[in-house]
Amino acid sequence: MTTLAVIPARLGATRLPRKPLRLLAGVPLVIRVWERVSALGVAERCVIATDHSDIVDAARAAGADFALTDPRHPSGTDRVAEVVARPEFHVFDSILNVQGDEPFVSAEALRGAVELVESGRFPLATAAIPASTDILRAPDVVKVVRADDGRALYFSRAPIPFLRDEGDSGLLTELVLQHLGVYAYTRDALAKWVALPPHPLERVERLEQLRPLAAGIPMGVARLSEATENVRGIDTEDDLEQANERWSNLTAGWS
Repeated sequence: MTTLAVIPARLGATRLPRKPLRLLAGVPLVIRVWERVSALGVAERCVIATDHSDIVDAARAAGADFALTDPRHPSGTDRVAEVVARPEFHVFDSILNVQGDEPFVSAEALRGAVELVESGRFPLATAAIPASTDILRAPDVVKVVRADDGRALYFSRAPIPFLRDEGDSGLLTELVLQHLGVYAYTRDALAKWVALPPHPLERVERLEQLRPLAAGIPMGVARLSEATENVRGIDTEDDLEQANERWSNLTAGWS
């Protein structure tokens, strides 16, 4: 199977204005993500899907593949679906959606999600890492609970699983999973996702992955082998500052 990676990039972020074009080590953030996904080689082609000509200009200047999409899309998934439906992308069998604020995304996360879809086990897939129980108190960190077969049971900003009795805390530490901003789909599953109306759970939690889950479309969760430092996306000025510090530390180790 061949895989197309799409990076949805909307200019109108509120918490970090013009986020895709903010600089990470002197290069626009969305370009750093494109460089990262392209270098990992999990997908045969990687495209930036955007709603704004300024991002198109940045992509063109960097030599990145891009697609200008409808600015009215309510979500990144809808933006990805528009790109996938274009004739030039019909040759790709599986689709990988990588959030445009994940410059440190791992090959394990991308490959894990894609392999779950390409194996035929799930029409949709994502990835998660084992995490400290500290994230249970953080509503800005999305958690996922997984079934024994690897299927997602629920995603939430709330503390899931919830520890009722302190005597069971040893069990809890093995169950806490932090969701990563990666999705893989078959073409049909992606089309079904965006055809569904927004679900009340999705609106309450502000988590679009609850839409297909509520509709009964199974989503596999690739559980990464170990926790990875700084896996959160870049949403605030502090996040961007920390990402620049991490980048400096990484590149210092390359010399």
